[in-house]
Amino acid sequence: MRIDVPDVIPPAEELGDVHFVGIGGAGLSAIARIMVERGISVSGSDSSDSALLRSLREAGATCYVGHDAAHLDGVDTVVVSTAVRETNPEVAAARARGLRLLPRSAGLQSVMCDRDVIAIAGTHGKTTTTSMLAMALDGCDAEASYAIGAEVEALGSNARDGSSRLFVAEADESDGAFLVYTPLFAVVTNVDADHLDNYGTESAYHEAFRTFLGRIRDGGALLAYADDAGSAALADEAERRGIETIRFGDHSWADVRLADLTIDSDRSSFVVWSRLSGTDERLGTVHLAVPGRHYAVDALGAIAAGLRCGFAFDDLVAGLSSYVGARRRMESVGASGEVRVYDSYAHHPVEIAGDLEAARALAGSGRLVVCYQPHLVSRTRIFGEAMGEELGAADEVVVTEIYLAREDPDPEVSSELVAGAVGLPPENVHRAHDLVAAVKTLASIARPGDLVLTLGAGDVTTVGPALLSVLRGRSNGRS
Repeated sequence: MRIDVPDVIPPAEELGDVHFVGIGGAGLSAIARIMVERGISVSGSDSSDSALLRSLREAGATCYVGHDAAHLDGVDTVVVSTAVRETNPEVAAARARGLRLLPRSAGLQSVMCDRDVIAIAGTHGKTTTTSMLAMALDGCDAEASYAIGAEVEALGSNARDGSSRLFVAEADESDGAFLVYTPLFAVVTNVDADHLDNYGTESAYHEAFRTFLGRIRDGGALLAYADDAGSAALADEAERRGIETIRFGDHSWADVRLADLTIDSDRSSFVVWSRLSGTDERLGTVHLAVPGRHYAVDALGAIAAGLRCGFAFDDLVAGLSSYVGARRRMESVGASGEVRVYDSYAHHPVEIAGDLEAARALAGSGRLVVCYQPHLVSRTRIFGEAMGEELGAADEVVVTEIYLAREDPDPEVSSELVAGAVGLPPENVHRAHDLVAAVKTLASIARPGDLVLTLGAGDVTTVGPALLSVLRGRSNGRS
């Protein structure tokens, strides 16, 4: 649902007691955690219990399972997830009582309004780049705050209220949230049309990023990935507007560039060169404990931002050295019977291509088996064929039904749009009407040496653990 952003967003300390509807989501839980750490009274509800809810309870928040108007007793402000429906009883009660209603974007802005924000935006790579920058700054003892759209194992959380003025924030464009923030520095990883259910057209999506340029504070800067056409065009526009512009990427003319990239089965390394000091300087080598070119590029963006903030390259790299991934970003789920299982959030053709490239490196000489759950009817309608084409890089593909999320089904749009475009022999493309069937299919085709990758932004994340349970049962002699 859409909640209007107020003309004036009060600082978090002026919101009174705050209740979050959908507190178990990555976005709202991050804001709630920061408020709790600032001593603000926080409560929230979600449809089911989760590790995030349990963690927030331990931190001091009151978290309910299920939605009920009674949860709003004593509440002054209600922050609402975009995934919540208009019929939610807590939202209806908040309206009836005249409580302050804020969307997620305004909730995040309320905790960032007095900070120097580094906003990470872009169609793909936001979570990874934000996570990497937060870790890089930890290597510099920067004491930065951060709000990330996923849990990061090495950080122990998806959010923190740091003691310095620096605040690293994942700036989501899906619902226009990034247009609420006022960053000092903006990092744009790429601009590749998505979320057309909200924007309507590709040109409107690109226009939102141009509007985002106007949110950068005076004296700030844009850091843009030079090798992506969309972000490169944005960099040109920023220069025309007189905004300091730093380009990072592979090109010899990039201000911060990557060279000598090496990708092994479980790691990547590359050399960083920089012109930020006025001369072309070789800064040193970065070693990442994750494979894949897109991870190297995300790390380069994080390093460029850290350098622009004045931090030393060696300290930034030291912080990055312990990065092992964010939740649901090529995350290892486990292994059984020489079958390894990974899970990732990829749900756009470009993201699918990047993750399959990384997964292929991880698979080595083994087969790559992918289970993909399309996300949203609107996205499948527009990108379904391209999704299927990218999935053709696997050896075996299982396609489930569409995860509807906030949308209603459309009889004219099905996962067949995806499955029918996979460029593999028919016997290597499997349809699954639900996730239980997906697990059975995967169990029937998986063999020693395979790497199984579950992909999608929905509940396909449950498939990996269920598959491992079946495989372990077999190895223990159970049917």
